[in-house]
Amino acid sequence: MKLHGMNLYGIRAIYFFELSRWFRTLVQSLASPVISTSLYFVVFGSAIGSRMNEIDGVSYGAFIVPGLIMLSLLTESIANASFGIYMPKYAGTIYEILSAPLSALEIVIGYVGAAASKSIMLGLIIAVTARIFVPFHVDHPIWALAFLILTSFTFSLFGFIIGIWATGWEKLQVVPLMIITPLTFLGGSFYSIHMLPHFWQTLSLFNPVVYLINGFRWSFYGIADVTVVASLSMTLAFMAVCLLIVWWVFRTGYRLKA
Repeated sequence: MKLHGMNLYGIRAIYFFELSRWFRTLVQSLASPVISTSLYFVVFGSAIGSRMNEIDGVSYGAFIVPGLIMLSLLTESIANASFGIYMPKYAGTIYEILSAPLSALEIVIGYVGAAASKSIMLGLIIAVTARIFVPFHVDHPIWALAFLILTSFTFSLFGFIIGIWATGWEKLQVVPLMIITPLTFLGGSFYSIHMLPHFWQTLSLFNPVVYLINGFRWSFYGIADVTVVASLSMTLAFMAVCLLIVWWVFRTGYRLKA
């Protein structure tokens, strides 16, 4: 089936194959991030949060909810997309995909769309789980969903790039563990950057994750350390860079056709 020249059958085949792989290990795929995030809510939201003052009129437990959802969203988006494209490379079936009547755009839509869908579902499940531990509200639900979807697709693209770049299983973990997780913890997941000394506030503005977390937090409570326009602009700029890299990868065949 084609729509405006696009092979929808091929896109659906990749998309549902990736989703079915995820559903086969659904308990493991959901249990690990949900349990680890729940522990954060118990320790930081309940135990520590009860002893801390409100931040910009929001209880500490509620304040960290958007940051913790974003922490899971970034790591899971990257992990799902990188593993999804690396497996065909590892098994040697990538050549069958490349020789199929599918364009580069259709391949990316299939893999990235599946990874982003998993992350969106996980983000919503974690948000529901958070309500068990911490009472919170969402002032701008449409914006919250928009940031959730946009961030999932952007970092799934980033994960897709990592999966192509990786030449071994250990490399799939390097960027998420050594770069993304530290940036998320230092990006205001557990605090407002306005609580930092002036030098560290300025330095934090060079952390792109600050803009993602603050845009998402604004959609919950209408408060943020940076403007929502800056958050949206930074996310779209990072997506544009990822799209450019993916275009170059398929144009040159970098680590796909070697």
